[in-house]
Amino acid sequence: MQPMDKANPERYSFASIAIAGVSRKSTKFGASAYRTLKKRGYRLFPIHPTLEAFDGDTCFRSVADIRGEVDWVWICLRPEHALTVVDDAHRKGIPNIWFQQGADFSQAAARARELGLRVVTGRCILMYTEPVTGIHAIHRFLSRLFGKY
Repeated sequence: MQPMDKANPERYSFASIAIAGVSRKSTKFGASAYRTLKKRGYRLFPIHPTLEAFDGDTCFRSVADIRGEVDWVWICLRPEHALTVVDDAHRKGIPNIWFQQGADFSQAAARARELGLRVVTGRCILMYTEPVTGIHAIHRFLSRLFGKY
């Protein structure tokens, strides 16, 4: 598989997403994004090493613990934890990794590419998972307008 850092993620399925980065703190982006994606109807697998449940859904301690097929792993946690998530995703056969913009995931992204996984970096998943609304719709419009989408 080819990395897709510069490709348009719109053409890929986001039917099921493992989210590494849900948090006890409801103000953290991972928690907020989880709720948004859940409202949009995506099948989600929250990952947190110590939480038993998140937003009423069973939490998994790691990607390796997920039962069922997963299309993507979205990583929104500290970069030092990302390599383990990438390796677990590869072992589980999950072909796609999305690293949330705003942190330096260069080592983990390089590892994912070495393993042959599709990789998205430097983009916000909420701009690509329909229906896109609010500030993310504005960002997407501007990104398309200026050729950065």
